[in-house]
Amino acid sequence: MEYIPFKRQITLNRELNKLDELTLIFTQILKKYTGYVIISGYVSILLGRARATEDIDVFIKKLDKKKFFELWAELENKNFWCLNTDDVDEAYAYLIEGLGIRFAEKKNSIPNFEVKFSKNLLEQKNFEDFIKVKLKQGEVNISSLERQIAIKKYYLKSEKDIEDALHIEELFKDKLDYSKINKIKSEISIILK
Repeated sequence: MEYIPFKRQITLNRELNKLDELTLIFTQILKKYTGYVIISGYVSILLGRARATEDIDVFIKKLDKKKFFELWAELENKNFWCLNTDDVDEAYAYLIEGLGIRFAEKKNSIPNFEVKFSKNLLEQKNFEDFIKVKLKQGEVNISSLERQIAIKKYYLKSEKDIEDALHIEELFKDKLDYSKINKIKSEISIILK
């Protein structure tokens, strides 16, 4: 694994597992219609943490109803279904209301992709502050390592989230920008007030 901070790029040379392959398929569809960033637990799993997950959390940039309908149609054509509803209008309404919607391969419910519009400035900053992870068969966008660490340690704070953050810190300790982590921590404390 190679991380080049100034290029905002990580290269992984390991073999992909089923979850990685599914994530590549799903994100290749997403990026045709809108910007996306993978956040939360799958990031640490992608970077080598040995733990299971049932979902991959994804922020997408807001898109209009017509574009969302096109995305929905392609996801259905590529063997995905929405766990929340089979009504595209209702699914779009959920997103507009700030709720996530989940997609999985047809006939399955896990793993699934929880897709959400960003709701606040802290979440929106993921679209400016992300890293491309280059894999053997493609690439995915993840939130920056510093943002991942700060959100997990100072916002989410569950045992699992803290362990994810520590895994990323240990892997990349010599390449992390700790002043950036502290800045994001300050942004979090403002939101939590």
